[in-house]
Formats: sequence, C-alpha cells, structure tokens
Amino acid sequence: MDQSTKKDAKEVRRVVSASLIGATIEWYDFFLYGVVAGIVFNKLYFPTGDPLVSTMLAYGTFAVGFISRPLGGVIFGHFGDKVGRKSMLVLTLMIMGVATVLIGLVPTYDQIGLWAPVLLLILRIAQGIGLGGEWGGAVLMAFEYAPKNKRGFYASIPQIGLALGLCMASGVVALLSSLLSDEQFLAWGWRIAFLLSFLLVAVGMYIRLNVMETPEFAKVKATGQEIKLPIKEVITKYPRNVLAGMGARYIDGVFFNIFGVFSIAYLTQTLELSRTDALLGVMAAALVMVVTIPLFGGLSDRIGRTRIYFWGSLLTGLSAFAGFWFMKHSDGSLLVVWLSIIIPFGVFYASVYGPEAALFSELFDARVRYSGISFVYQFSGIFASGITPIIATYLLQRGGGEPWLICAYVLFAGIVSALSALWIGRDKSRNLANAVVRERTAI
Repeated sequence: MDQSTKKDAKEVRRVVSASLIGATIEWYDFFLYGVVAGIVFNKLYFPTGDPLVSTMLAYGTFAVGFISRPLGGVIFGHFGDKVGRKSMLVLTLMIMGVATVLIGLVPTYDQIGLWAPVLLLILRIAQGIGLGGEWGGAVLMAFEYAPKNKRGFYASIPQIGLALGLCMASGVVALLSSLLSDEQFLAWGWRIAFLLSFLLVAVGMYIRLNVMETPEFAKVKATGQEIKLPIKEVITKYPRNVLAGMGARYIDGVFFNIFGVFSIAYLTQTLELSRTDALLGVMAAALVMVVTIPLFGGLSDRIGRTRIYFWGSLLTGLSAFAGFWFMKHSDGSLLVVWLSIIIPFGVFYASVYGPEAALFSELFDARVRYSGISFVYQFSGIFASGITPIIATYLLQRGGGEPWLICAYVLFAGIVSALSALWIGRDKSRNLANAVVRERTAI
C-alpha cells in the first residue's frame, strides 16, 4: 500500500468515525424522548386521569418529532446539496443538542399548566427538524468517501449510531431508575438524562469541525453542477425511486418503534416487569446491533443490497410473532424476555438497517443525493415510525391485551418492504441493461 492509499484510508476512517459519533449523539437525543414518553411524560405532562389516554397523548408528541423530520430533511437536504454536507452536520447537531437540554428544563403540568405540554411539543418539533437533516448528511459523508466496492459496509457505520444512541438512552434511564426511587426519578432524575446531552454535543461539535467535505460533492461544487431546487429535481425526475425507497423503509420504522419504544411500555404495563429490566433488554439488543449492522452492510457489498434487504424484510416481519409469543409466555424469566427482544431486534432488524443507507444513496446521483435520501427516509418516517407506538397501543387494546394484531401489522410492513426491495432491484437491472445497450450502440 503506497503513501497516497494509506492517507486515503486514514481519511475515510476519520470521516466515518466523525459521522458515527455525531449520529450516536443525535439518536441518543431523539430516542431518549421515546424511552421516557410512556413512563414519565404521560404522568407529568399529560395527566388526564386515564392511563391509556395519557400514554396516547405522550406518544402523540413523540410522533410529532417524526412529522417534523421531513421539514428538516428538505431544508438541510437543500443546503447540503448546494453548500455542502459538513456545514449542515454541524448545524443539525447544535439544533438537536439545544432542544434536548431545554426539554430537561421544562416545568411540569402541575407547575405551569398547559404551557408544559406546549413547550414540550415545540422542542420535540425542533428535535425532529435537527434529526431530519442529520441522518442524510451522516451516511453520505461515509458513503461518498468510501471505495465503491465497500460502500455498503462504510455507509452502515453511521447506522450503528442508532444502536449506540438507543443503548445510551436506555442505559442512562435504566441506571437512573435503579439508583433512584420512583418518586425521585419522576421528580428530577429523568431530567439528568436530557441535560447530559450538553456534554455529548460539545464533543461531537469538536470532532465534526475537523473533517473535510466529501470528494464527490466537492467535484459537483467545483464543476458548478449544483441544482437550483434539489427537492424539485428529486420529485420530478426520481418518482419511482422515491416511492420504492419509502416502501422499503416501512419495516425499518415499524419494527424499530415496536421493539425499541413500544415494547418498554408493553413489558412494564402489560407484563408488569420493572422499568429497569425492560430497558436492559432493549439496551442489550442495541449492543448486539453494533456488531450485526456492519456485518449485514458488508454482506450487501458481496451478495447484493436488494437481495439482503428482501429476505431481511420478510424475516424481520415474521420474527415479531416469535418475539411477542416468548415475551408473553416467559413465566417471569428475564433471560427469555431479553432473548425475545435481542434476537428479533438485535439480529433480524440489522439485516434491514445495515444495507439501508447504501441502498437509498444509490437511488440518487450526487447533485441531489442529500435531498433524495433525506426525503425518502424522513417523509416515510411519519407513517412508518412516528405513529407506530400509537397504532400498537390501539391494537393492543383492540386485541384485549394480546399482541397478535401488532405482530400482523409488523408482518404487513415486512411484506411491503420486501416487495419494494424487489422493485428497486429490477429497476437497477433494467437501467444497467439499458446502459449496456447504449454503450454498444455508440460503439
């Protein structure tokens, strides 16, 4: 390996590390809200007297974060395709960090009345806008720096930020829950988890300020190929890719929010496990994902992204039945409960989430890629992610406390995503065949 190659490899590792650390902080901030929504916010900010209604309202503000994410995706995608990936990543990290710290300072309903849920809602919207611009930039920094034969692997590294962020959010809340009494945790303990974001953001800002723009976008900038309105270009020239990408994203959003968010409320309220035990199960699954996400990302480079995504979607959808069956019939065994979360969430889900970043990035060219993948990922998140805990809470009640309607919903999402992956694969094959024909004709 010559000096130039070594230098390039070192630069790739530095950029990917910066993307991973920033993404971890952003996901910690975003999912910390989801972790405490059904165990704290329903009591302190939405005290209706009916536990079901309070939980639904708390998850409603959780969903608002997903509704505002497309706005962040459009705004930061636009400037990311015109100004650059790096500067947008610094700005989104700052927005997310400030909003998260302020959530930890919002007075309760008993202290300021209706202003409490209103302020919570506004800050949740700010979180959504920040993350809406973050995800696309983070994965593109890795994807566009990586060698073409390893883009699946390198683009999956920032995806680990989701697992680490969820692990940190669950772990911090679990630690505080175990160290404090329920009264202390509800009174002030939960706020510590949000205030910690200040330290994390300070570290992330320092790292992100010391990376360079991606070579692929730098080339677009140098040759003056920027698009005036990237989102218009995405919608008018890539409509099939947008629809196929949104369909493929369905199982990702649904499954994550069933096992990473809703399962905590299900285990604590329906199965009456302790909050700490439920959070530890989710945290363990997130740790497993740290290994399995890049594993499947790397496999997609060798076997094919659409093939991995197709089978991963189907297996992930089916695994919900086994996961909830074992949770329900665990007879109080923590090991069984934890394995019921770890295997479906830590292993099967990673087969989708690992290749996803590269799969979506390859749907668009570099001039509109930030806008394209941000729109696909964030807009689909409204129905794939944001409303999933609300739907699951409703289906659990309709099922008389039985989770099988929820599992059927997850399987439906898996089938939609599998068919969408086939669609993407066939379009790729058709485009490749047309390119070969054009090349032979030109000769």
